[in-house]
Amino acid sequence: MRNKAKGRRQKAKGFWLPFSLFTFAFSLGCALAENARAQPYPARPIRLIVPFAPGGGTDIVARVIAQKATESLGQPVIVDNRSGGGGTIGAETAVRSNPDGYTLVLVSTSYSTNPSLYKLPYDAVKDIQAIILIGQTGYVLALNPAVPIKSIRDLIAYDKKSPGKLNYGSTGTGGATHLATVLFELMAGTKMTHIPYKGAGPALNDLIGGQIQVLFGSMPSTIPQVKAGRLRAVGVSTLQRVSALPDVSPVAETVAGYEAVTRYGILGPKGVPRNVVALWNREVARILQTDDMKARMTAEAIDPAGGPPEEFLNAIRSDVAKWGKVVKAAGITLGN
Repeated sequence: MRNKAKGRRQKAKGFWLPFSLFTFAFSLGCALAENARAQPYPARPIRLIVPFAPGGGTDIVARVIAQKATESLGQPVIVDNRSGGGGTIGAETAVRSNPDGYTLVLVSTSYSTNPSLYKLPYDAVKDIQAIILIGQTGYVLALNPAVPIKSIRDLIAYDKKSPGKLNYGSTGTGGATHLATVLFELMAGTKMTHIPYKGAGPALNDLIGGQIQVLFGSMPSTIPQVKAGRLRAVGVSTLQRVSALPDVSPVAETVAGYEAVTRYGILGPKGVPRNVVALWNREVARILQTDDMKARMTAEAIDPAGGPPEEFLNAIRSDVAKWGKVVKAAGITLGN
């Protein structure tokens, strides 16, 4: 009997030892997590992902914000370029990150078009925490001057008389400029021939050279060519006229309801603490009012926005639905 009792005590002792270690480790983990939560945000560097290569519009906006936020938050805000997959790689990295506010992403309209073009491992609306809408910009509907078209009405009439004769360029199949043109065709009833390029530069060069006749070009790159007389602008894709081209009317004045814009905004993974969301929303809103940011956004033809996170989320939700219908109606596929 004594030997049996001694054996039970040894077994019990052997059981309680690892159990005690587990309890200690669990308690320590909870204490460390609680201590991390108790630290004022931000307590370490913040990563701001840009899902494109350096030098583009999204990257430029991100770097101005990162610099200004670093100065005021007291921690480095590091721009991390994660290009690839039309912006899906960088976006997924951010959406899948720890929702502690130390990994955010600055996105453009591709974020809202990608759900209809790719099989994404995340939900572009439900798996995120919107932070703030930074601003938006549109496109210039530009033509080679040799084309005998002076207005949107002329363009529609010319194309309907000779379907497919006009070639239009884009930055690639499924890209923003492609979808902007497809939306125009669906709403105006035209049918031009699509010539995809590997970027805005080659498409713009061929438009100037006459290899293509039509392009919905980004405002920063296209407006200087229009002012120099190398291209003719017949419309802008925004609902309002732009100050840089005051004599060019919106496409919507001829094709009712037409609008194609690129929106810039910051978001993070679902679950980012409310205080962090509020902090970043206030901080970016403040940065948008600085002279440096105003100058940069003017140069990029971006209209500042701001507003609460819900406003940005609603814009994303609306754009995902809008471009999804365009992609489906046009039968655009990227082979995935």
